[in-house]
Amino acid sequence: MTATTHDTAPVTPAIRPEAGPQPSPRRRRPSLLRAGQAPNVLGGLAGTFWLLVTIVPIYYIVVTSLRPREEYYSANPLSLPANPTLGAYQRVLENEFLLYFANSAIVAVATVAVVLAISLLASYVIVRNRGRFARFSHRLFLLGIAIPIQATIIPVYYLIVQLGLYDSLLALILPGIAFAIPISVLILTNFLRDIPTSLYEAMTIDGASHWQMFRLLVLPLSKPAIVTVGIYDALQVWNGFLFPLVLTQSSEVRVLPLSLWSYQGEFAVDVPAVLAAVVLSCVPILAAYILGRKQLISGLTAGFSK
Repeated sequence: MTATTHDTAPVTPAIRPEAGPQPSPRRRRPSLLRAGQAPNVLGGLAGTFWLLVTIVPIYYIVVTSLRPREEYYSANPLSLPANPTLGAYQRVLENEFLLYFANSAIVAVATVAVVLAISLLASYVIVRNRGRFARFSHRLFLLGIAIPIQATIIPVYYLIVQLGLYDSLLALILPGIAFAIPISVLILTNFLRDIPTSLYEAMTIDGASHWQMFRLLVLPLSKPAIVTVGIYDALQVWNGFLFPLVLTQSSEVRVLPLSLWSYQGEFAVDVPAVLAAVVLSCVPILAAYILGRKQLISGLTAGFSK
């Protein structure tokens, strides 16, 4: 019996192309209609309407302030001025506007500086101290938010007169500080609670005192909250009308909100001048908001995500 052998040809492996970087499939953006969700037409219309409600008055104020006095009553209020001019701004600057601006700046800067100093220290004590006094102080500050300014105007007026501060800038600074501290402590306390406890413990192990922790840890990390409180309090003081109306009388200590009210009588038929004063008074607060808008949003939302 003979064995038969079959000669088999060597099998050569197939050469596969080298695997290169495969093109990633195109990511398709989810479509609202494909996901079964209809576009929110009502929400879009409501947002557009609210945008117009906000933009149209600002547009009217700026355009009218650039309009000549004789053109105000004859032209369309929403049309662009045919002959734009800065005459209204010149008339406002020639009527002690810079004095009123300086008074408002002094009151706002002094109020914000004192409020930040007191509120930061109080918030640090409330966050780091778990005693009854700290909890009671926190509740007392929160109680101050519920007290409206209008309900305290008579006692405040009596105190200012008895202290001999009536018709002075200090008569505006002290009440402004008192009414700005509660909301400032609330914002700063919620922000400081977000600072990890491990950072405080690490500095305590290194032998740091409370003042060193406040200066080297709390102040650098709380910049967004500080900007938030500063802009918010400055805006409240800058636009305050009740305290300047009741606690001041002479034109030497008059601030911008009260001066705008007086311009309505001084420029009875000169509406462009009144609106030019409004534009000039809004420029500092608008600039502060543009520069610190990121810190303002992060400071307002701190502590409320827990």
